[in-house]
Amino acid sequence: MKLLRHGPAGHERPGLLDAEGHIRDLSALLDDLTPRTLAPEVLQVLGALNAARLPIVEPGTRLGVPWSGIGNYVGVGLNYHDHAAEAGLPIPAEPILFAKWTSCICGPNDDTLLPEGANQLDWEVELGVVIGREARNVSERHALAHVAGYCLTNDVSERGYQIARSGGQWSKGKGFDTFGPIGPYLVTADEVGDPQQIDLWLDVNGQRMQTGNTRHMIFSCAQLVSYCSRVMTLRPGDLITTGTPAGVGMGLKPPRYLKAGDVVEPGSGMLGRQRQRVTALPHIPPAEM
Repeated sequence: MKLLRHGPAGHERPGLLDAEGHIRDLSALLDDLTPRTLAPEVLQVLGALNAARLPIVEPGTRLGVPWSGIGNYVGVGLNYHDHAAEAGLPIPAEPILFAKWTSCICGPNDDTLLPEGANQLDWEVELGVVIGREARNVSERHALAHVAGYCLTNDVSERGYQIARSGGQWSKGKGFDTFGPIGPYLVTADEVGDPQQIDLWLDVNGQRMQTGNTRHMIFSCAQLVSYCSRVMTLRPGDLITTGTPAGVGMGLKPPRYLKAGDVVEPGSGMLGRQRQRVTALPHIPPAEM
């Protein structure tokens, strides 16, 4: 089952994608897709619905983040062998975690706003793991039982703030507004099956830049959920983005970064496609102290 939210930003309504590719509206049955909706028993009820009886949403309607109420938005760094190699960094012995501020989240096709003065804007297609049941100190063996589903993410990154201006941590370069496009769908775990067999790709201005598969992750989804649950309590609605394969702009020789007008299109045969246009922010004079 592919769950989604459609409509203007801040006024999204719940929906799902039917077998024919039509978006069906769920708002007569649910006010929203929330962390409570991600419970296994609720997903089972939704999966049993006859989608053909639900209203069709007008094609071209904006899609938002597929569910509301994200509490923890956890990023994982250097989790593909080829990406670690292109970055010239050693394979990590434990998962590298960083936070993405929840204010960065946006719909899968919303514009990416280029921060003023930023000149190292980069792309990272990733698999997102969506928590459906609270997880605290769970074993790797039982970790995926706490997962409601999976989604496509683009871990947009400003490398200057992430590295040269980081102050010793990455989150500053990962959390600008619009740096967290999610969706278009939350694909339930039963439909995905094995999350370590998912193709990912990303195009910039129509040119393929990234091609990867989650089987090449250093730490699997089960390992990441288990590890994260040992350093924080994961609650329904939380999101873990699991790292990116090789092909980011920083890893090219010479590096290539995004500028206003560029179009970024992450995709996955299992998870759907995104499309973001990079847009420059208008100049804002500094506030008087």
